[in-house]
Amino acid sequence: METGVEPEDIGQDLENADRLEYDGDKKNGHTLKITDLRESDSATYWFRFITDQTRGRYIGNPGVTLSVTGLQVKVTGGHQDKTLTCSTTCTLTDNPTYIWYKNGTIVKEDTSSLYSDSFSDADSYSCAVKDQEDLHSPAVCQKCWSVTYTHQSICALKGSTVDISCSYTYPSYHEIKQAFWYIKWSGMDHEDLSSVPGNEGHIEYLGDKKSDCTLRITDLRLSDSAGYRFRFITSGAKFSGSPVSLTVTDVVLEMDPTSVSERENVTLTCRTKCTLDPITAYSWYKNGQPIPNSNTSSPVYILFSVSSEDTSRYSCAVEGHEDLPSAEETLTVTYGPKNTSVSVSPSGEIVEGSSVNLTCSSDANPPVDKYTWYKITYKNMSMRHSGQRYTIHNISSDDREGYHCEALNIIGRETIPVHINVICKYDTFCLFF
Repeated sequence: METGVEPEDIGQDLENADRLEYDGDKKNGHTLKITDLRESDSATYWFRFITDQTRGRYIGNPGVTLSVTGLQVKVTGGHQDKTLTCSTTCTLTDNPTYIWYKNGTIVKEDTSSLYSDSFSDADSYSCAVKDQEDLHSPAVCQKCWSVTYTHQSICALKGSTVDISCSYTYPSYHEIKQAFWYIKWSGMDHEDLSSVPGNEGHIEYLGDKKSDCTLRITDLRLSDSAGYRFRFITSGAKFSGSPVSLTVTDVVLEMDPTSVSERENVTLTCRTKCTLDPITAYSWYKNGQPIPNSNTSSPVYILFSVSSEDTSRYSCAVEGHEDLPSAEETLTVTYGPKNTSVSVSPSGEIVEGSSVNLTCSSDANPPVDKYTWYKITYKNMSMRHSGQRYTIHNISSDDREGYHCEALNIIGRETIPVHINVICKYDTFCLFF
């Protein structure tokens, strides 16, 4: 780490936020978990904590160096007797157990990374580490039996269509009898996915009996997440490729917080449980309609200084899949009474001695807890009634002015004056004070 340079908090790296998980508290135990490792993650990591004391900034030295490697089979030896080495660019921790595959079938498990035997040029070999079998090495062979995938791991959106691109090779003197994809098998029987009841129109083999083994899955379901393997049978042999890992994810909108007072900020985060590639932009929606000028390259969108008008249902989508938005999350904005008004019944001129009904209404969230009516007489305020409606019996000229309605909830209150148009009962001289 460079001296004098302020370290960067990797937790603020929004591009990789879904792959980073910090498990710890502010006392003891601080674990960083990184999923879906990439070679670009190779680095030295330091833990830092800041206290409430002056100059209370501390970094653990030395840091922890992480080296990310892939597996590769290296071949040494003569024409027949060869030694295969499951090679890495760094030494794996925990003394792993290596698994060797011949033509896609496990032939050996050992803590040694070496495998020696008499090999046929027509056979293919690959290796993996136990409990990480989906991260195996590329196959090596000479006159190869092989299955090659464009992508070994695929992330796709629920409801979308995915093509698992694939090609395969075999000795030219063999003839393909059967080619299919499977997930699981019972005993010696492999289950052809395209023939499983319920998969018609959902899973389709686009390949041929020559070299193309592409599989298409439409209207993806979360239950389609699995390891998919291609298998072909020739006139004299059978071969299965290693699995392709397909993870199906939906788009999830996270809202923090979901309930706020006016003038506070709200953070919306558009998440998937695996990394879609590529994502260039996110779209944001309010009550099902696009929010103007809201497309972002970041999965985070902030609603600044919200008002009551922002109480709505929000969702998000990734570019190119706007027809597959997230489920909606509802934002609740709380605020004190406003736009308070009073209706007078009967309206217009009220004759002295009559009764009049006053009704107070106000916009508030949560709703108004209490309405209170006050009368101001010679600068003295007295409470006259509690409730949304108030009836004044035998009204007099003194009641023309001075009434107020107060609306109250846990956020605040608003008070407005009431004017009542009182006229004389008899066509004689009236004096209003």
